[in-house]
Amino acid sequence: MIDRRAFLRLPTGVALAGAAWSVAIEPNFFLEVTRYRVTPKGWPADLTLRIAIITDLHACEPWMPPARIRRIAEVTNALSPDCVALLGDYSAGTHLVTGPVRPDQWAEALSVLKAPLGVHAVLGNHDWWHGPLASDPPDEADGARRALTQMGARVYENDALRLEKNGRPFWILGLADQLADYRARVGWAGRDDLDATLARVTDDAPAILLAHEPFIFSRVSKRVALTLCGHTHGGQVNLPLLGPVVAELRFRTNRIYGHFVQDDRHLVISGGLGESILPMRFMRPPEIVEVTVTAEGAA
Repeated sequence: MIDRRAFLRLPTGVALAGAAWSVAIEPNFFLEVTRYRVTPKGWPADLTLRIAIITDLHACEPWMPPARIRRIAEVTNALSPDCVALLGDYSAGTHLVTGPVRPDQWAEALSVLKAPLGVHAVLGNHDWWHGPLASDPPDEADGARRALTQMGARVYENDALRLEKNGRPFWILGLADQLADYRARVGWAGRDDLDATLARVTDDAPAILLAHEPFIFSRVSKRVALTLCGHTHGGQVNLPLLGPVVAELRFRTNRIYGHFVQDDRHLVISGGLGESILPMRFMRPPEIVEVTVTAEGAA
């Protein structure tokens, strides 16, 4: 039997245990590899790509130090991807930190990334909004852009690159950030230019779009077989039975996490690795995403 006073203490105990788990355990001691197999309509039968995604690191002490970022890079290398996509938000996302991780530090930790078709990067909103810490003044994303370039990644801002695997061509497109600037009486505005990005594609080889935020997906044409995004942290805090309801209300969309298909266009949203606003995760562990893109029916 349990007395009334002990029974009334149960919700408090559960809440405290959940808070401890979401702050101390899940975001710091878990690292998952989430795999998707994507089969876009018309994808060449003799072209299979494996893409590893790292996004939303939000580097800072003590939540995402350089040693942890290096471990993430090593796990990514162990997947032996054809290419690596870095999808933005390298800067800290919360004020609750003990110190910065500078761009040269997180870039050095990521510099061990190896893939035969290279490391391809876009910038995120936090890279535009402030420096290494959320309290630092903005620098037009110069710190993140310079660090990525120095570590050997190719940085895309409304740009495209034609690549080949086994003689089969495809395009990597990278969009500039969609929430880079705040304008009075207008709200958040981006540096993204989807039309200009698509205009850089000069043949009919299949195309993959890298974008930090998934909001652009509704405007992406069928010319793009697959769009890869981060930003939402997969909800970051997912309520039992309700899922990422807070994130859905905040972002005004139900495209928060996972694989979506609409009009033969594919979207994969990674849950990312770090935290924003509050240093906590619940029912959405940090993850590296591996996407295998292949023709329907291929082995």
